[in-house]
Amino acid sequence: MTELNDKERLRYSRHLLLKEVGEQGQLALKQAHVAVVGCGGLGSPALFYLAASGIGKLTFVDDDDVELSNLQRQILYKVNHLGQQKAKAAGKVLASLNNEITLVPIKARLTDKNVAELLRDADIVLDCSDNFTTRYLLNRYCHQASKVLIAGAAIATQGQLMCFDFRAESPCYACVFPEGSQTPVENCDNFGVISPLLGVIGAQQALLTINVLLGHHQGSVFCTLDAMSLQQKQYGLSKNPECECCGLR
Repeated sequence: MTELNDKERLRYSRHLLLKEVGEQGQLALKQAHVAVVGCGGLGSPALFYLAASGIGKLTFVDDDDVELSNLQRQILYKVNHLGQQKAKAAGKVLASLNNEITLVPIKARLTDKNVAELLRDADIVLDCSDNFTTRYLLNRYCHQASKVLIAGAAIATQGQLMCFDFRAESPCYACVFPEGSQTPVENCDNFGVISPLLGVIGAQQALLTINVLLGHHQGSVFCTLDAMSLQQKQYGLSKNPECECCGLR
C-alpha cells in the first residue's frame, strides 16, 4: 500500500497536519509491526496509543488472566473482563478502537524456545513485562536479532524508560542492570505502584516507538521519572566491556 485511503486520512488527520509525521510518516506507521510483551500496567497505555496511532500490525503477548487487583492500573480492562485471558480481552478492546489494523493476541509466557518464533517479524519490541527473567530474555534476543528494544518499568513512585537500538552498536539492559543484581521480588505485587505512573511510562514507550519508526530517534536512552516531584532525568549510556550479553559480541 503506497497511499492512505480516505477513511485513514480522516482517522489520522491530526497526524497528517504535523510536519514530523505527514502522509509518508503515517504510511510508515501503517507498514510497521510492533510487538508488546506484557499487557498489564505498561502494556495497556502503550497498546492503546499504538493502536490509535495506526501501527499496522500489533502482536501482544501475555499469559495471565484479568484479576480485580489489575483494574487499579491496567486500563485496557473493565469489570466484565475479570477472569478472561489478558491477551484475548486486550484484543477485543483494541479492535473496538481501531478495526483497520492487524491485531495478534498471544497467550504465552516467553521462553528461550518460543521468543524467536513469536517476535521474529517485529520491527520494534516493547518490554512491558513485570519480571527480570523476561527482561533479560528480551534483551538477549533483541541484541542477537539486531532489533530495537524499548523497555519500561515502574514500581512504587519511580519509573524508568529505556531504548536500546541494536541495529547498531549499543549498550544493553544488562550493561545498566547486570544479571544477578536484581532482587526477584521487586515488582508491583510486593512494593505497590501509583497507577498514573504506569500510564506515563507506557505512553512514553509508545511515543518513543513512533519516533523510532518515523526516523526521529536513533541510539540508546535511559530516563527516570519521580512521580512525586515530576522530575524526569536522562542519562547517557555506555557499553560495559564485561557485559555477559553485549560485551561478548
